[in-house]
Parts: sequence; structure tokens; C-alpha cells
Amino acid sequence: MPDLPPRPSPHPQAREETPIERRTLRDYYIILREKMWIALPLAILVALGLGYWKASQPRMYQATATMQFEKPDTVVTTQGVVDPSVRSDVELRSNLEKLNSQRLRTKVVESFTPDEVKILQRPYLKNLKPGAALPSAGEALGWVSIDSTRNSLLISITVRHPDPVAAALVANQYVSQFFNYLVDYYGGKNETGVEFLRAQAERMGKDAAEAEQKLMAYKKEHNLISLDNSTNIVGTRLTTVNDALTKARLTRIALESQFNQVEAFRKEHRNLVEISYIAEHATVPTLKNQLSGLRQTQSVYAERYLERHPRMIDLANQITIVQEQLDKAIDLAVADLATRLSESRQSEADLEAEYARAEKESLHLGDLSVGYKSLENQAAVAKSNYLQILNRLNETTTTRNLEKIPLHPLDPAVVPGAPYEPDLPRIIRTSLGAGLLVFFGVGLGLSFLDDRIKSAWDVESFIGAHLLGIIPDLSDVKEDDKYSLLLNGQQVPGVEAFLSVYSSVKIHSKLDFPKSILVTSTIPGEGKTLISCNLAGSFARHGRKTLLVDCDLRRPMLHRNFKHENTAGLITWYEAGANLEGDLTANASLGIIKLGENLSLLCSGGRSKSPTELLESHAFGQLLERLKKHYDLVVIDSPPLGAVTDSLLIAERTDEVIYVCRFNRAYKKHIRLYMKALHNGKNEVLGVVLNGLSPRRIEYYSNYRFYRSYKKYYGTQG
Repeated sequence: MPDLPPRPSPHPQAREETPIERRTLRDYYIILREKMWIALPLAILVALGLGYWKASQPRMYQATATMQFEKPDTVVTTQGVVDPSVRSDVELRSNLEKLNSQRLRTKVVESFTPDEVKILQRPYLKNLKPGAALPSAGEALGWVSIDSTRNSLLISITVRHPDPVAAALVANQYVSQFFNYLVDYYGGKNETGVEFLRAQAERMGKDAAEAEQKLMAYKKEHNLISLDNSTNIVGTRLTTVNDALTKARLTRIALESQFNQVEAFRKEHRNLVEISYIAEHATVPTLKNQLSGLRQTQSVYAERYLERHPRMIDLANQITIVQEQLDKAIDLAVADLATRLSESRQSEADLEAEYARAEKESLHLGDLSVGYKSLENQAAVAKSNYLQILNRLNETTTTRNLEKIPLHPLDPAVVPGAPYEPDLPRIIRTSLGAGLLVFFGVGLGLSFLDDRIKSAWDVESFIGAHLLGIIPDLSDVKEDDKYSLLLNGQQVPGVEAFLSVYSSVKIHSKLDFPKSILVTSTIPGEGKTLISCNLAGSFARHGRKTLLVDCDLRRPMLHRNFKHENTAGLITWYEAGANLEGDLTANASLGIIKLGENLSLLCSGGRSKSPTELLESHAFGQLLERLKKHYDLVVIDSPPLGAVTDSLLIAERTDEVIYVCRFNRAYKKHIRLYMKALHNGKNEVLGVVLNGLSPRRIEYYSNYRFYRSYKKYYGTQG
């Protein structure tokens, strides 16, 4: 048999990737609605369990005492100044660490009287086992939290305890013991410190005076009023002399160039007036012009008069006189140029000498600056140290009054009237938050774990294919009528859905008629036969001559759906020799059946356990090409890709492919795998038809509203 004609290649734009859409809030709402009956009971169970557990916890009471640090006068100890005032966050944190120290906790525990210890132990008596000892005061102290209020000098001591009286008692005891600690630390240690500061101030004052005297002696020795001013003056002189020296050199170079040019003209006996400097000097331009005019007059007279004519003689005398004057003027210009050159050289030499003197003076000042800066820094440091110690001495006061301790209790802890825990409003908020977290986590988590196809987003974003349409669940339609909805022209919701698929196929198709379309799916039972029949009916209804071919040679179903015998078809034709001659529509072995206007059926002609021999044969491909000469469209119903490989063999012979997916049936990863296989086979995949959604699911799982609109429009008709 001859080779098959090449199948039309897909349109270049057919391979363009569909832009991926992001999930919207509506998509997540749909996911949560789908998993609500699993997620909601779990969320309620977790929320109620957490709330019950928190509500059953032992009651805890909270009491808070506050202290304020102030900035008192300075107190002096033996070795130096100790300023107890809180002047920075570092010092405030230091006091917080003291409050949190084990030493202070021990002081607080030891300060309780026997009656106060009983108050601490009181809430533990109820749960005390027979023969067990009561907890010690340290063990019954409760939970203590010490914090500072941000951007302030306030410290709060919060105690949580099962007994309200014990909570207030522990908080106030912490304030009292820390106050006593400050009294012991700062009190009675200032007299010796003041004397120490005075001695330090006297010694540092002498050091500062000596450093200042050394600096003044150095300035007087080297005649320095101010090193910076002297350096600036010399620097300015250097800059000025350097600029003048540069100008003098440029002037001298220019004059030398002109003088050398004069000498060169003299050696060559050339006219010096050609030199611009000579030509423009003093009376040279006037005499030159005068001489030129006389010679022009002489030339005119020479045509009229003889050489001895009085006028000619007089004119010759004038030319001689002017020429002599011009020669003198030129000599004067040359002499002036020589004078200027000599003066320029002398000026340059004077400026070079002046620059050398200024440079030497600048170097001398640089040498002096090392010693000067050292003495100046020593004097500044000595003076700064003296002023600091003097300032601290002036600020220091000697006092032993307890009012000068930088701690003042602000608010004592009071006995709380209600427990801190369990806090019913907070328990409700926490339980609701945990319930919502479980609800969303379980709902979304199950959705991501469930890989079955469910929505338009799954098709267009995850699989990356066009969604050609959504077919509603047609379980309410009689079985005998499902496959001929478009053929019989019935007015049911499914008709509009199939017409929508028909429109999408036309829009996404890049090939003109005649052509062939393969309809396949992933697994059996997804409705590919239903889609094939009604899609063929849609094209036939719109005037396209259509042939419906049953290529599911293992389990043919089309003849049953249209109530015909399966005695002739592809298998009988192939077994009869695969004759392609003559009119195939009238070929008895093919047995093409006319179902209606513009629609015909080609059955399988029986069953075959190994149909690949037929499907891989050249005759089968040639048959499809020959059938396209008789029909505008050939719609091929094929086996599912996930069951057998027949569809891939058929796809090699067809122009376009439509993939059918049933809601919540096939897995997305499998669909994407088979779609990739079709693309690798250079097939033009038009898109996916999502089948089997109930009207409610269509409303929630897609942006299509045709079913509701259709029902409203046609619901009142008979």
C-alpha cells in the first residue's frame, strides 16, 4: 500500500503555553465546602477538647507590684563614685538581673514568717497525698515574672499563685527585700569617696597646668602664634607663587619662540615684517602701509613719466625716507622683544627663588607640627580629665538619708478578686482559633492530598490544558436518549452543555475541514462515548457532514447506543482485505449506517482481543484519510489511555484530540502524564471536557452558569 499522506502539523501557536491562573478565594471556598463534613467535626472536636482541658486547669491568681527608679544625687563609696540612678537601659537591665537573681530569691524565701509560709502552702493541702510532706516556702513561691515597662523607669513584679493572698504577699515581699538590698549596698559609704575625688581633682589640675605651660613655651620658642594659621599662610604663599611662576614660564617660552623666529629670519635674509610681533609693533603697521601706498603711486607714475621726471625723483626720495623709518621701527621692535625676554627670564628666576624659600618654610612648619600636636593633645587630654573629675566632684553630695535611695515603691500588690486562669474569654478565643486552624488545615490538606480532578482550575492550571466545557450529570435523562440529545433536538440541560463544547472546539481548533478528532479518556466510565456521540451530533446539527467511528475494538458500544447490529465495520473490512476502492460509504464490509441528517456511524464490526495489528496498519490510516474525502468531520471514539495503548496508536492517525475527564474519578497526575504523551506524539490536543458534575457542583466548581440559566429559561416551557 502507498504511504500515508503527511498529517497536518499543529498550528505554531498551538504549542503556546496557557497562562497559569492563581487560585482565588472562591477556589479555596469550594475546597473547604467539599471537605467540610470531615474538617468541621474534627475542628469542633479539637476546639471543645482544648477548651475543656484549659477550663479544667487549676485556678491561678495574679498580683502585681510596681517600683520606680529615680535619678537621685550621687553617692560616693571607698574606691570611687557609685551612681545608683538609672540613666540607661543597660543600668535598668542590671537592676532587673539583680531582681531575678537567686540571691534575692533566697532573701525573699528567708524573710517569710511561719504564718506567711502556711499561706503559701495552703492551696497545696487539697491535693496532698497521705504521708507526703508539704512543699517548702521556696517550692510554694509560685511563678515570678519581673519586667520593665518600655521607654520608662518602671519595674513590675508579677506573681502567679494558686492562692490570691499568697500572690500579693510574694510580690510585696520582693519589693521590700530589693529595697533593703539597695539600702545595704549604697548606705554609709560616701565620706571616703569624696576625699578621694578631691585628691584626684587636685592632682589632675596640676597635670593640666603643666601640659598647658609646656605648650606655651614651645610656641614662644618657635615664634608660633598659631600653627594652623602659620601653615595656612605659607600654603597660600606657595599656591600664589606657583601660579605666578607658571605664568612667567609660559610668557618666557612665548617670547623665546618669537625671538628665535626673528633670528631665523635674519639668517635667511627674510623680511622681518612677516613676523606678527614685528608687524604689529608700535609704528611698523603705519609705516608699512605708507610705504606700500608710495610704491603703488610710483608704479602709476612710471607709466606716465620718465625716471628723471621731478615727480618721480620726489616720490623716490619719499620712499627712501619711509623705508629708513620702517627699518628703524623694525630694529626698535627687535630690541624691545630682546628686552622683554631678558625681563621675563629675570622674573622667572626671582619667582623660583621665592618658591624655594616658601617651600623650605612649609617643611619647617611641618617638622614643628609634630611636637606641637603632641603637646597640644597632652594639654587637651589633661584638661578634659580634670574637668570630668571636677564635674563629678561638684555633682557629688554626701548624705546618709534613706530618701536618696533611687528606688521608690509605686503601687503595692493587692489581693486579686478573680483568678487569672482559667480565663474564659481567652479560652474561647484560643479554642476558636485552634478549631479554625484545624478546619482550614484539614480541609486544605485533604484537598491537596486528593489528586483526583475536580475543577476548572485543575484542568487549566495544574494540567495546563484548555477547558472545552463542563457536561452536567445526565442521570435524570433516559439511557436511550443520552447519546442522541443533539440528534433528536431535545430541550434538556445537557444540550446547551454540548453546544458549549462544540463552540469551544471550533474556537480552539487551528485546522480547517475536513479533519478527524479523537475522543479519549484516562480510565473507563468517564463518558468519552457520550461526548463522542453528542459532539458528532453537534457538528451534524450545524450542517457538517459527520462520521462517528467506534474504534474501541475491545469493548465496542456505539452500535448499542444507537440500537444497531455490529455485524459490519472496521474489523470485517480489515479481514475482508481492507479494500479502499470505490465509494466507501457504500462498502458492504464497512457497513456505514446513516443515523440522521449529516450524521453516519461506522461500527467496530465485532470485537478483537489484539486490535493493534489493525490500528498500526497503513490501511487503517489510509481509510481515515479516504473517509475525510466523504465527510467534513470524522469523530473517533477510542479506548481509555489508562487501560490500553490503542488510543496512542489511533492518535498518530488523527488530526486533533479531545480528552474527557469525569469529575472526582481520574487522578490529575495520570491525566497530565497521558496528555504529555499525546503532546510528545505531535498531537494537537484541543483541550479537556469535564464530565459528570451535578448542577450544584457545576455552580461551585466552575465559572459556567449555563445550567442554571438554561433551567430558568426553559423551566416554564412544556
